[in-house]
Amino acid sequence: MSRSGRPFLQIPGPTLVPERIVRAMSESIIDHRGPRFAALVRECLDGLKGVFQTERGHIVLYPGSGTGAWEAALVNTLSPGDRVLACVNGHFSTGFARVAQAYGIEVDRVEVPYGAGIPAAEVEARLRADGGHQIRALLAVHNETSTGVTSDIRAVHRAMDAARHPALLLVDTVSSLASIDFRMDEWGVDVTLTGPQKGLMLPPGMAILAVSDKALAASEKATCPRSYWDWAPILERNRRGEFPYTPATPLLFGLREALLMLNEEGLANVFQRHARLAEACRRAVRGMGLEILCRDPAEYSSTLTAVVMPAGSDSDAYIAHANTTLGMSLGVGLGEAKGKVFRIGHLGSLNELELLGGLAGVEMTLRSFGVAVPLGAGLAAAEAYLLQTG
Repeated sequence: MSRSGRPFLQIPGPTLVPERIVRAMSESIIDHRGPRFAALVRECLDGLKGVFQTERGHIVLYPGSGTGAWEAALVNTLSPGDRVLACVNGHFSTGFARVAQAYGIEVDRVEVPYGAGIPAAEVEARLRADGGHQIRALLAVHNETSTGVTSDIRAVHRAMDAARHPALLLVDTVSSLASIDFRMDEWGVDVTLTGPQKGLMLPPGMAILAVSDKALAASEKATCPRSYWDWAPILERNRRGEFPYTPATPLLFGLREALLMLNEEGLANVFQRHARLAEACRRAVRGMGLEILCRDPAEYSSTLTAVVMPAGSDSDAYIAHANTTLGMSLGVGLGEAKGKVFRIGHLGSLNELELLGGLAGVEMTLRSFGVAVPLGAGLAAAEAYLLQTG
């Protein structure tokens, strides 16, 4: 059955693509070896530096996915038999570590429960114990999309400095970049990776990395097999405004428009908007009498909230019910949280009314699913907060 009105895609990405970006992407395809395309590539590379908050980082653009970006970060900096320390606190940080293992990299883990962030003190202790500096890299996810937890990457880097450890710092920012403050240079990150389908407001289809000089030096000695994901030819050709293979031209048109939109709003204002809408969402969840998976308020995510289902209720069944009854899409529980949580996305091109519409849908569908939430209580809590902070 078709439904009138906008789709309520309240998952933590891909997000709805703004009309401005849709129009930009509908531009006719141009010659990807011509001067117009070269200018487009340079605009995108320069604009992304501002979003990564890096002056020294080198931007690498692949047609691909965030999962491909994991692979690119690993194969260009490491060799089979190398050891890494993976900070594992959810489904996606587990996946990052799994890709490393697939290339014969030995993975040590700092494991914490779902709902907690990366413990910087434990990272420091593990690195201090590595007196021979056998650990070549530390893997971290800035914003764990499966749990709604944002880890303090600055504290992680300080832990590495305190341990006087030379490991590379490889950070996944797929669900945080352009939504939550992330400072590549200031926080000493060597490879930052992301995808375009969340804070950058685009459809999926690109793997985007920012790479430090230290990581480039490491790539000269790395021996993991690489061909498509080898960033050397990408960097060399991008300097000339080209790609070594067919690029995703419509996505680059869209990326240029997305960067314009972020600059018009101002990156600090983008972060503030996300933080404000996230707090309104959390107040609504508490108003409904439900719990949030993230334990520490200092680690609350600005891009999604993972909501714990009441005992005896299956979140997968509820999400299917919400989709069937109102056509609203919510994020499923992943990994250890499967069947236990649902996730409300509040990122990208989103405003107060869109958030409130989604929250109303959550209240209605929970009630019709059999969860005794007080209708209007969550909405009232969110509305009161938005009025106070408007």
